Amino acid sequence: MNIGITGATGFVGRRLTQRLQSEAHAVRAISLRTPPVPSDLAGCDAIVHLAGEPVAQRWTRTAKQKILDSREKGTRLLVEAMRQSPPGVLVSASAVGYYGSRGDEVLTERSSPGNDFLADVCIAWEREALEAEKLGVRVATLRIGMVLGAGGGALAKMLTPFRLGLGGRIGSGRQWMAWIHLKDLCNLILFALSERGVSGALNAVSPNPVTNADFTHALARALHKPAVLPVPPAALKLLFGEMSGVLLASQRVVPEATLRAGFAFQHADIGEALGDVLSV
Repeated sequence: MNIGITGATGFVGRRLTQRLQSEAHAVRAISLRTPPVPSDLAGCDAIVHLAGEPVAQRWTRTAKQKILDSREKGTRLLVEAMRQSPPGVLVSASAVGYYGSRGDEVLTERSSPGNDFLADVCIAWEREALEAEKLGVRVATLRIGMVLGAGGGALAKMLTPFRLGLGGRIGSGRQWMAWIHLKDLCNLILFALSERGVSGALNAVSPNPVTNADFTHALARALHKPAVLPVPPAALKLLFGEMSGVLLASQRVVPEATLRAGFAFQHADIGEALGDVLSV
């Protein structure tokens, strides 16, 4: 296939590009720094939409607007550029932030959205992506959890304190974390591209969410380091402001529709997944 990718230079985009090229797909990077035009997408059989302003930053008013606009307006412009020559399929990123923080509630693709800033962003993001259905495009939106992979992402930011023996749970540690191995995420994107019966929301998360305390213990074991210094919520609030709520959110998300569609995870256990990532 000829596949266009937005966000091709990002953490997920780089690995996905390598994977697609290894399977003899032709890959085209599509920039959203300026509004895309039909010629940017001409000849693409499929589009993978990964681009978006980083969420992991202090949320000033300007930053929040960029986070929203990059996803809502960026996706709208991408779909507009499809009108002249629609691809067969659009696989668009979303995030588990769609659900908000819900304690111990088990969240599936059928669960209602949350009502905080990130939930509003994800709702708008998915709504704009689904507009492509009016053009005859099959659309799958992947609600992605924390991506675990070598060389970037959230894990890269955690490794230094843990390797120094300074890691620990965040807050109470009872909050649930939805996560996915980078290899599984790339596999799921390819699955959504190729399986013609797959559309709508898919939770891109391991079927085995873990509490923050369990994740902390698994990471410490993988690194052969102690993890005894908890991070108090007040310290996170001081460092990150409103964005600290993302780190304290509890999202017990499971991939019900993803599994029902027939996707098989290769790295579903947190201990094994971390061991695989850290062995690279």
